[in-house]
Amino acid sequence: MTTVSEKSFSNKPRIDAADKVRGLALFAADYVSDRMAHAALARSPIVKGTITSIDTKAAEGVKGVLLVLTHETVGKIEPPGYLFAGGTMYQSVQPMTSPQIAHRGQPIALVVAETLEAAIEASHLVKATYDVAAAVTTIDEKDAKPVDQSATAIAAYFPDPAWGDAEAAFNASKNKVDAEYFSPVQHHNPIELLSTVAEWKDDVLTIREGSQNAGGIRIGIAKQLGIDPGKIRVVSPFAGGAFGQKNALQAHTVFAAIAARTLGRPVKLVVPRAQIFHDASFRPANRHRIKLAANEKGHFTAAVHEAEAQTSRHDLMPAVFTDTTAHLYRYDNYRGVERLVPLDTQTPGFMRAPWEHPGSFALGCALDELAYKLAMDPVHVALANDTDKDMLSGLPHSSRYLSECIKQGAERFGWSRRRARPGSMKAKDGSLIGWGFAAGLYPGYSIPAVATVKVTDDGHAEVSSGVHEMGQGARSALASVVERVLDIPQDRIRVIVGETDATPQLLTAGSWGAAGTVPAVEEACMAVIQQLNAMGQGSVGDRTPADILKAKGQRDLSVRVRRKAPGQKDEIFDTVEQGIFAYAGPKYPEFVTYSYAAHFVEVRVEPNTRRVRVPRVVSVADCGRVISPTTAQSQLRGGVIWGIGAALREATETDPRYGGFLNTDIAEYVVPVNADIGDIDVSFVDEPDTTLNPSGVKGLGEVSMTGVAAAIANAVFHATGKRVRHLPIRIEDLL
Repeated sequence: MTTVSEKSFSNKPRIDAADKVRGLALFAADYVSDRMAHAALARSPIVKGTITSIDTKAAEGVKGVLLVLTHETVGKIEPPGYLFAGGTMYQSVQPMTSPQIAHRGQPIALVVAETLEAAIEASHLVKATYDVAAAVTTIDEKDAKPVDQSATAIAAYFPDPAWGDAEAAFNASKNKVDAEYFSPVQHHNPIELLSTVAEWKDDVLTIREGSQNAGGIRIGIAKQLGIDPGKIRVVSPFAGGAFGQKNALQAHTVFAAIAARTLGRPVKLVVPRAQIFHDASFRPANRHRIKLAANEKGHFTAAVHEAEAQTSRHDLMPAVFTDTTAHLYRYDNYRGVERLVPLDTQTPGFMRAPWEHPGSFALGCALDELAYKLAMDPVHVALANDTDKDMLSGLPHSSRYLSECIKQGAERFGWSRRRARPGSMKAKDGSLIGWGFAAGLYPGYSIPAVATVKVTDDGHAEVSSGVHEMGQGARSALASVVERVLDIPQDRIRVIVGETDATPQLLTAGSWGAAGTVPAVEEACMAVIQQLNAMGQGSVGDRTPADILKAKGQRDLSVRVRRKAPGQKDEIFDTVEQGIFAYAGPKYPEFVTYSYAAHFVEVRVEPNTRRVRVPRVVSVADCGRVISPTTAQSQLRGGVIWGIGAALREATETDPRYGGFLNTDIAEYVVPVNADIGDIDVSFVDEPDTTLNPSGVKGLGEVSMTGVAAAIANAVFHATGKRVRHLPIRIEDLL
């Protein structure tokens, strides 16, 4: 039987497109139930300290208020643990379990009322007094003290990469660059707010929440409340964007569950956007020093990457920026150093290409700077430093088509027409034209996966696996596999994702969703074919699954398979059942896996205002086999758009006096709009990586952003001659 990796795939609409445009795709806060109560949170105005008293009388007096919970009345909540320490929450601090305040905006009370308006009004009437402690909230403050990650408790899990003697080789080189680069705090800002609907029926708790990790919510809430996970059902069929913000248990979810149990009625809690800035993870501020040296032919003789990033006082959010540099190109000598800066904020976390976007920005700009010193084309420098093996481990790549991405992108863009001298290309209206290039990579993670495929005698199929639909096209990818292997039209395929009652729901992040679940679903489909062929009623191919079932007099056939990543043992499935993410890679026992992308950007800089426009981008990705072309193209374009935002728009401003974030809405947290986006030409190498998995699939969602910001910064330099080494690049940087 032909496998997915051997078949071609054509563009088709998303399987859930019709439901979405008709409003039939229900998100968490869309859920309506009888006697629904509404909740709102009161927040701490201080950064750090202790609550000395809290007064809820005025709040309780508001008409329609049903319940006010504080640390004094909420009851016992067991800590669920920090995600990176084997727990399920985005940070270790669970608000309202003590009078301690760890960061500005921390919840201090939950108000539940008959109406949302009453709950909001009452939440503003909760009054508290505090014993305020000194706090440090930015990495630039004099009291911000970096610590070497190698000296922390997580050093063994995230070692600094190194080989050779990079410092000596750098010092001996004549052609070198030594520069610092900076990326700011950023927030995800998905359209769907953080929201939870909690409802108890017959001692079973149902939680509806847009999430990347329904299984983690289930296990985490069970631990917090001290109940059997079997008594909890989490439903997250759709998430209206996530990008890393919804990859763990949120601090507020347990409050909705407790309030619903106390009142004996459903409770809906929607966290306003301004509060989300202070009560969810975010991309930490990070700073990089890159030292890069090459010989006259452009071959890298040495690279040193020193990175530092903020973390919280209470958790160690790892820094893994230097891995991006270490694995992207070939270096004779290399040294990476990671440092963490503990601050009085909530714990930062994952945001699309969490380390790889800032890391590729620093390296991509440094490569461009070095190319100018060498009087070489930066594309030629990148190609000269391709490698056929992983430099750190010495292992071969399962597949690596970075050079193909670069060559195809350069051809599609017309890079050969570029004049190298900065400021040498102008448009008819006098605008300065700049062309920039950069590349990026993202680790090829894999996860253990469980998949169920059922076929019926009426010609339909149902598929379920542990993945979440966040707009990236998970449903379409799984349906595409079923259609191609079993020849069942997509309009007859039902895809169930994000529901803990169906299959174990693993964290969907790290671009491992498709790479984990697609091979499992393909294996389940092949098992269906084997069982149908064994029925003796004809073989699949000559007859449809429905024909065989009818001839056998059987209504349906269901197959469930478990599949683990290369190098993982069967015990990994116990970890999955506990709701703990259990990934493998990019280093496997016999190979190393990454996805790659190359970006070519044209900018136009207006001569007087110095406003930067991006009229044209060409991007080519190596993500293994492209299973769903429609959603893959959307993913790559979306990553490019996010890169444009990161390069020219996005930054969260921290108040240096009082802590906390200032631009906590999407009016002042500026993101690209349609008028900012020109033509984005995307394509794929589309070579299956069957060493990684039989389906040949690698990740795409995150690699699509890596390198975009560097390509834009390099294009701005080419247009203006001004080298901007921080993000975002603003008009005042070019005046």
